[in-house]
This record gives sequence, C-alpha cells and structure tokens, in this order.
Amino acid sequence: MAEGPDIARIASLIGDPARSNMLLALLGGKALTATELAGAAGVTLQTASSHLSKLEEGGLLAQRKQGRHRYFALADGHVGEMIEGLMSFSATRGHLRHRTGPKEPELRKARICYDHLAGDYGVRMLDSLVAQGAIRAEDEALTLTTEGEALLETRGLDIGRLRAKRRPLCRACLDWSERRTHLAGSLGAELLTYFLERGLARRVEESRIIRFSPEGERQFLAWFPLPG
Repeated sequence: MAEGPDIARIASLIGDPARSNMLLALLGGKALTATELAGAAGVTLQTASSHLSKLEEGGLLAQRKQGRHRYFALADGHVGEMIEGLMSFSATRGHLRHRTGPKEPELRKARICYDHLAGDYGVRMLDSLVAQGAIRAEDEALTLTTEGEALLETRGLDIGRLRAKRRPLCRACLDWSERRTHLAGSLGAELLTYFLERGLARRVEESRIIRFSPEGERQFLAWFPLPG
C-alpha cells in the first residue's frame, strides 16, 4: 500500500456529480443551507444531507449554526483553490459543461473564487503587481516585496494586519477560464474586499459575477495597468 496523503478519498468525494455541484455552489464563498445545496445538486434533502455529512467528514466543508438554522461553507481557502484548479485542468482537457448565455462574458471577466478575484481581472491584477515589482513570482511561489508592501499601504491596505493572520499572505490559484494564475491568500481576499466595501464593485445576486461600477472600473484599471 502506498504511503502518504490519501488522494483517492478526496477524489471520490469530489467525483460524485451531486457533491461536485454542491462544492461548485459554495465556491462563491457564501454559506448555504442543506435545502439550497439540495437544489444545486438536483437531489432530495435526505440525499443531500448524506452527501454533506461525507463532505464534512472528509474535511471539505465546515458547518455553521445560526439559531435553528445550519449553514455549510467550504472548509477553507485551500478547498476553493483546489476546486478552481480542477476546473482549469478539466478545461485544458476539453471536459466542459456548456452553459452559454449573456452572463458568461461577465463571469469570465471578473468573478469571485471563494473570497478573491478570479477571471480576466484576477489574472490582470496579479500580472500587473508582478510587473510593478510589488509581487515576486518564482514558479508558483508568490512573495510580496518591500516595495509592494509600501505601495499597497499607500492605497489603504493594512499589510501588517494581514501578515498576523495564520493564512498565507500570497498564494497562486490556477484560473479555470484564463488557465493562468490569479492571486489568492489573505492579500487577494483583502484586495477584493477593498473594492466591495467601498461600493466600487458588487457581487451579482445568485451568481459569482463581480461587477464593477464605472468609478470602480476606472480605479481598478489605474491600480493594475497591463504590463507594457
């Protein structure tokens, strides 16, 4: 028997269509009820409860209680990054679920991936920060530079507070639509939060789409110009 991490167990948990649909529904970062997840998976509430128990036991989901209600969310950012990576890998192999429509271009432009920005704008953000010398990229390892820390603090981000968290400051997350890396970790989450809390961007209801206001678009493009 091979020693080391048991990838077969995780693969079996994700490989079930109903469970994979539940995980995808939670990729937007919102906690959902068992009833909502049953609808996303297309199964009965009883069947959904069984699936949720397995996902929770496998360390992929965390349960939150509020009064009489129970909510489920991805256990942490690592789960979201794993799912996004699997989506990207599936796309490179031609395994796509086609659901074209007016929302698709917006989804590819800017969307939430657990708690950070993904899509074209997510990739642009990282590319621009690397080009500005704010982040140093060595293969998949991302490091905020001293110059980058100073730059982001002039824009109102408290990097010292982010460093104090147990979560990594910068992480590379493979983007399924762009098939390139975008910025995750506490810094990626904080940059998206900056635009959301100031009303410069908003999440479209019942969707992972992030839509920028005209002023938000102007500020985002100014902060993250394309490398020349």
